[in-house]
Amino acid sequence: MGEPPDARTSPRRPLLSPAADAIGSALDLPLTGAQFTHALAPAFADAASVYLLERWRRGEQAGVAPDPPRIEAHRLALRVGADAREGWEKLLPVGEVIVFPRETPYARALSSGQAQLLDSVDPHTSARLRASGNGDARMDELLRTASFLVVPLRLREVTIGFVACTRGPDREPFGSTEVTAVEALAARASVALDNARRYERERRTTLAIRGSLPSGTLQRFEGCRVSHGSLPAGEDTVIGGDWYDVLRRPDGRVSLIVGDAMGHGPESAVAMLQLRTAIRAFAGFDIPAVDLVRRLDALACDTPGASFATCVYAEWSPRERTCTLVSAGHPPPLLRGPDGKTAPVPLTEPGLPLGLGTGHYEATVFSVPEPALLVLYSDGLVESRDADIDHQISRLADSVDAAAPEPGADLPALCEYLLHAPSGTNGTDDRTLLLAELTPGEG
Repeated sequence: MGEPPDARTSPRRPLLSPAADAIGSALDLPLTGAQFTHALAPAFADAASVYLLERWRRGEQAGVAPDPPRIEAHRLALRVGADAREGWEKLLPVGEVIVFPRETPYARALSSGQAQLLDSVDPHTSARLRASGNGDARMDELLRTASFLVVPLRLREVTIGFVACTRGPDREPFGSTEVTAVEALAARASVALDNARRYERERRTTLAIRGSLPSGTLQRFEGCRVSHGSLPAGEDTVIGGDWYDVLRRPDGRVSLIVGDAMGHGPESAVAMLQLRTAIRAFAGFDIPAVDLVRRLDALACDTPGASFATCVYAEWSPRERTCTLVSAGHPPPLLRGPDGKTAPVPLTEPGLPLGLGTGHYEATVFSVPEPALLVLYSDGLVESRDADIDHQISRLADSVDAAAPEPGADLPALCEYLLHAPSGTNGTDDRTLLLAELTPGEG
């Protein structure tokens, strides 16, 4: 995200309220807009309002044509004197989208990229405000304007909105010095608004992606109970590349998957979604597990952000009493059998990460004659700069045994415990866990 210019070095800075220092301190669009208007009113202007182009706010292509017939703008913030916003909410609600025709100073400021300075509010705005005021005397007082300034908000040569300021007849009208001061503050605010918008967009993406993962703390299938969960390493607005899935298959089989696309942020999240969707599509063809992972490897070669992603694919067949595992560079699953001891599953071939195009993967097939617990996990639970990964995997196995010494454990509680338990890792990577209690069918 961009760094707002430091307005404190500007010679125009004393014209504005010290509240200007707060602009950009929070990654929140409404709050940033409110900070902007508080920096202007009432010390600098009698009233101030901030509007964003509705298309830009929604994340659509920004920019204004040279002579647009109309402009759609979203009222982000408003301050009239020292009044609280709530006092004006019914008259001029924040969040309202207004259409401004081309003859208004707002449209001219947006299309030209230049500030507009007038002696009074334009006729269109005056008529609109009087109509919305329903005879409220405060609206008449607001329109007693002797100086009206509209400054475009510009970001990397693109206009994204505007700020409007008014002064009544009892104050000096805005001059070139004031215009320059507001332009400087608008440049700083534009960067802060863009940062807040991108932050909110990533947060919505994060919540949508997390919402796409299997819901519920416990899933039941024929011969299988499954619990799963994920613990982000950072803020809830940062999405990583971990994913998990559980798929019901023909003949009573169940597919269990945990994967990890490298990194954090939108690219790894998109790669994770594409890989997860691809596995679901390939599983629909009911092809062998090895062929499924080979196809996934080929797909990852052409998917940005998917190279070096890892995953482990397990297919449990309670009727055949067998479990098939295919690993693509992922930490080995853990299994606890009837002896009550959890240990890594010896893999025939650990496989290379996805996206390298080798297509060389082998299946590990083992029988499960008695109930067992299968543990799939991401590297966030075992990787550490200070300890060998094999030691960390053994530590996770010991944690499973210590937390659930008997069969028939409360899987959601065990999953939650393991996700939050001290693990000796650095805590810089997401933790993802899938527990499957395998119960073989009658022979």
